[in-house]
Amino acid sequence: MTWGSWGKQLSNIEMEALINFCVSNRITTFDHADIYGAYTTEAEFGKALASSSIRREDIQLISKCGIQMPCENRTAKLKHYNYSKDYIICAAENSLKHLQTDYLDLLLLHRPSPLMHADEIAEAITILKKDGKIRDFGVSNFTPSQMDMIGLRMDIDVNQIEFSLTEHTAMYNGTLDFMHASGIKPMAWSPLGSVFKDDNEQTRRIHKQLGTLMDKYNATEDQLLLAWIMKHPSQIHPVVGTTTQERLKLAVEATKINLDLEDWFFILKAAQGHEVP
Repeated sequence: MTWGSWGKQLSNIEMEALINFCVSNRITTFDHADIYGAYTTEAEFGKALASSSIRREDIQLISKCGIQMPCENRTAKLKHYNYSKDYIICAAENSLKHLQTDYLDLLLLHRPSPLMHADEIAEAITILKKDGKIRDFGVSNFTPSQMDMIGLRMDIDVNQIEFSLTEHTAMYNGTLDFMHASGIKPMAWSPLGSVFKDDNEQTRRIHKQLGTLMDKYNATEDQLLLAWIMKHPSQIHPVVGTTTQERLKLAVEATKINLDLEDWFFILKAAQGHEVP
C-alpha cells in the first residue's frame, strides 16, 4: 500500500530494487489491493516485477477486491462495496493484468458488505479457481458470523484483520478463536499499531516495558511488538508496511524471537494498564 502514490512513490527502478531486496531476505509474499494508489500501485508493481529477475514461482501475490472508491480512475459517486459475481471475476482479472501474472496465490474480499450474497461470491470464487486464476481465497476484516456465513459455501483460507498490541480486540471478541478453531490463517495489518504514532499514557507504558526487555532478547521495540503478535497460538502473520530495508531485515529476524510467557503478559499489561483479570 505504501510503495506507490499512497506512500513512498517509488520509481520503477526503486520498486524493482525493493522487490529483489525482499526476496533475497526471505520476504516473498506481497500484499496488494486493487484500490492501492487509487488503482495504480498494482500496475506499477507488475511493471517492476516484470523487469526483475524474480521467478514467479518463488513469490506469492495477494490482492483484495470489492471496495469501490471515488477517484479519477473510477466512476463511483461514493465509496461502497461490490461483491457481485461478475465484479469479483472482473476485479481478479484486472489484478492479474496489472500484476502481469497468470494467477494470484490469494484473493481476499477487502471489507464485508451488508449486501454480500454468499452463494454469488462462492460462484465467482469457484470459477476463478477452476480457471486457475486464483489458488486460495480469503476475506479481510470479517467477523466470526460473517466468516461463518461465507464459510458454509466455500473454504476460507485467510482473514486479514487489524491486530496489534494497541488494537487486540480480536483476541477477546471471538475472531481469533473462530479462526483458530476453523483452520483460517490470520494476517494482521498495522501490526505495530499506534505505538510509534501516538504519545499518550498507553504508548509511554508500552515503551517503558519494551525497554526493559530489549537487552534480554537483543531486540528492538518493533521486533518485540511483532514477536508478541506471533506468540499467539493462531499463528498470526504480520503484514509489514515499511519500505525501509533495515526495518525489513529486523522484521525477518523477529520471527526467531520466542517471548517467555510472563514477558508476553507483561507487555499485554502495559498495553491494557492493568493485569489480566
